[in-house]
Amino acid sequence: MVRQKKYYHDMEGYNGRLDSIQCGLLHVKLNHLAEWNSRRRDRAAEYDRLLAGNDAVTCPYEPSWSRAVYHLYVVRTPDRDTLAHHLKAAGIGTGIHYPVPLHLQKAYQGFNYRDTDFPVSTRLAGEILSLPMYPQLSREQQVRVTNEILGFVPDELIPQ
Repeated sequence: MVRQKKYYHDMEGYNGRLDSIQCGLLHVKLNHLAEWNSRRRDRAAEYDRLLAGNDAVTCPYEPSWSRAVYHLYVVRTPDRDTLAHHLKAAGIGTGIHYPVPLHLQKAYQGFNYRDTDFPVSTRLAGEILSLPMYPQLSREQQVRVTNEILGFVPDELIPQ
């Protein structure tokens, strides 16, 4: 899909922008891919342990028959924007990847979908938040992130 603004697509398109230099770098980086994926899985498992049993976020689900590589570690929370702001104030970056469900993208307006056509997708698009995730992420960094999440109290739960 072609986009004018990140994650907002006006029409379908393709992304194939590799030039010779990028191909050369990718060729070298591919040698590290298995190790990086393994580290990401380890970091995801650590997030799962650190966030187990909390009420602030829902961790990603990984079926027993699959093996995710965790390019992103995406949690769900009903108060996503407030949590993202809380983490930003603590110096922790987050991401909101794919904030608009596919059926509501301008590229697919010809199908005349409404937000009620896929209510789960529509609801989840407003709840997803990507936590820091990369192969070199340390346990100490994850502890800091999760401590901020576990200490988060949404505004509506604070007595007035």
